[in-house]
Amino acid sequence: MNLNQYVVRILALVAGITLLLAWRPKDKDEPTVWTSVSQPLKEIERIRKLIKAPTFKNKDYAVVDFGAKGDGTTMNTEAFRKAVEACNAGGGGRVVVPKGRFLTGPIYLKSNVNLHVSEQAIIVFSRNTKDYPLVLVRWEGMDCMNYSPQIYAYNETNIAITGSGTIDGNADKDNWWPWKGRTQYGWQPGTPNQTKARDSLHVLMRQQVDPRKRIFGDGHYLRPYMIQPYNCKNLLISGVKLIESPMWFISPVMCENVTVEKVRISSHGPNTDGCDPDACKNVLIKDCYFDTGDDCIAIKSGRDEDGRGPGKPAENHIIEGCEMKDGHGGVVLGSEIAGGARNIFALNCTMSSPDLDIILRIKTSSSRGGIIENIFLKDIKVGTYKMAAVHCTMFYEKPGKFLPTVRNIWVENLDVADGGEYGVFVNAYKESPVKNLRLVNSTIRSVDKPLQIDYEQGLVLQNVLINGQPVKPTSSPAKSPKK
Repeated sequence: MNLNQYVVRILALVAGITLLLAWRPKDKDEPTVWTSVSQPLKEIERIRKLIKAPTFKNKDYAVVDFGAKGDGTTMNTEAFRKAVEACNAGGGGRVVVPKGRFLTGPIYLKSNVNLHVSEQAIIVFSRNTKDYPLVLVRWEGMDCMNYSPQIYAYNETNIAITGSGTIDGNADKDNWWPWKGRTQYGWQPGTPNQTKARDSLHVLMRQQVDPRKRIFGDGHYLRPYMIQPYNCKNLLISGVKLIESPMWFISPVMCENVTVEKVRISSHGPNTDGCDPDACKNVLIKDCYFDTGDDCIAIKSGRDEDGRGPGKPAENHIIEGCEMKDGHGGVVLGSEIAGGARNIFALNCTMSSPDLDIILRIKTSSSRGGIIENIFLKDIKVGTYKMAAVHCTMFYEKPGKFLPTVRNIWVENLDVADGGEYGVFVNAYKESPVKNLRLVNSTIRSVDKPLQIDYEQGLVLQNVLINGQPVKPTSSPAKSPKK
């Protein structure tokens, strides 16, 4: 080999090594940046195929056959338990609640059981705390032993709540709600409330005490949720009307394959969120009606240590065809979002209320951390709101050492008749700006200030009219509006 051939081979080898070092496959954690609406729309259809409602054996177990009486006064806890156990043991089917008013303690759903609430049937839950056993729950994003949710399941598969009847949480200003500690909900100064227990639970979480050793219940005043399946698969909640929950209505925790459809939720008590999936994967919320005392839909993944520990994000959620009549936030991510969230889609929803604070709300903090990414809203029609159409803050509640990441948000065809304080509000860290927020073909009328944005990167406003004027990206120090 002559010298020229040797040099050529050496140069070729160096070039090959350089190309090899420069190339790398796309890291699974590398952020997505949508550049066309076809990308999220394609992703929606991929996710839709993953979500399948469970089916059940064609066999009915009427609760009245197990001793239940729909007279509104007989306690039917044992009858429900026996019916559910018989249905489960028989390979599954429907536990049918016929016409009547059925008073009961908490109902535990077992695998392959569909609790079917017939037309003109009402399940009414007890107000007596002695009827509520302590079970493992997630309460405001923190795990503990507390009162059983009114409908509960743990590690179960194929469960449902269906029918056109009503489930009544039986809370009011004399029962459950006063525990919030606010006079507007019936609390009287000098009477107990949840504050000390809530603070104690925060401490136990920070100390990473085993959740099963965080014992609450009587004497602690932490209200139960209405429906909370925990670590379950294949869930369906369809058709029922839910009213007057002690606290959050529907909050599956670390569940997979969840369908909530044609459900009507009504309550104006404290923290009566409508549907709050927590660290769940593959969720469809469709054609539901929300008239709530807090957020209509709030997507979560655990608070601080209890979210970062499991590390399970909220993932692959489709929200479509829903009406938000009243509530603080329409589509909300957080604030208990330490596990992160990705692939959250909302389509063809309507909302309007003088009490509606925010349409799309992302609320997190540096005590949470986590990555919130790939959020897509399209065809959202709004009558009025108070605070902001699109709102993102990284300063919700206390700060910490875990900077959150918020990126790749696309809002298209948002139409607001009567806006509030802001059009778009962003309050982020300089070290962690909100990245790739895009508004397309959207109109927001009658706002006080079109944009209030501090730290962002890659903001795109394409054919956006606010107060009748085209809007261009600007940055200015942000001051958080009131909660």
